[in-house]
Amino acid sequence: MRNDLSSSDKAARVRGMFSRIAPRYDLMNRLMTAGQDVRWRKEIIRLARLQPGARVLDLGAGTGDIAREALRQQPECLSVAADFTLEMMLAGQPRNLRGLVWCAADALNLPYDEHTFDAVVSGFLLRNVADLPRAIAEQYRVLKPGGRWVALDTTPPPQKSPLTPFIRFHMRRVIPFLGEVITGERDAYVYLPTSSENFLGAKVLARLVEAAGFQQVAFRRYLFGVVAIHQAVKPA
Repeated sequence: MRNDLSSSDKAARVRGMFSRIAPRYDLMNRLMTAGQDVRWRKEIIRLARLQPGARVLDLGAGTGDIAREALRQQPECLSVAADFTLEMMLAGQPRNLRGLVWCAADALNLPYDEHTFDAVVSGFLLRNVADLPRAIAEQYRVLKPGGRWVALDTTPPPQKSPLTPFIRFHMRRVIPFLGEVITGERDAYVYLPTSSENFLGAKVLARLVEAAGFQQVAFRRYLFGVVAIHQAVKPA
């Protein structure tokens, strides 16, 4: 994964970018994925297998879509939406559900004790962190033994697919255009496709998750292969 920014520079850039696009973030996600992101978030929580009384951490929660989905599927759980961008959390709070807890948190230094959560989930977090192995290690640390880890993120488009030229056109041309029209922040929607193309392939990311100590590591691709849901279990 190419990264020309220092950890602190990347963190500041990502926080500033998401602060600016927060009011239209959810709308842009629906447009960029043709509404498929709603289905993916439901699948994340289904894979987390939440039981009554479970504690789930939605890390990099943004406006809290996944955290709310956890409460819809398992109303008796405690759902924590954690993010390091205040504006994103403020944009999601008007849609709050009972049982949803908001928390300011840095993915590289989580403010939780070991073995706190039954599940740790995320949506489009991993490619934006400044230190990916450390972020995965922190999520492993706060999971209970036997806890489930599920992460939705982008993966580079297939190299040999006949659809790849169209996928790249959509990512490099259509998404920045939509971003400028909808949010007025073209640069943010140049960064997002670029970070997707430069991120680890799904198989490489799976090996990194295994190296962190997780077991039962697996993934499934969506949207012509440019999105993947990863899942794993912390050994009991």
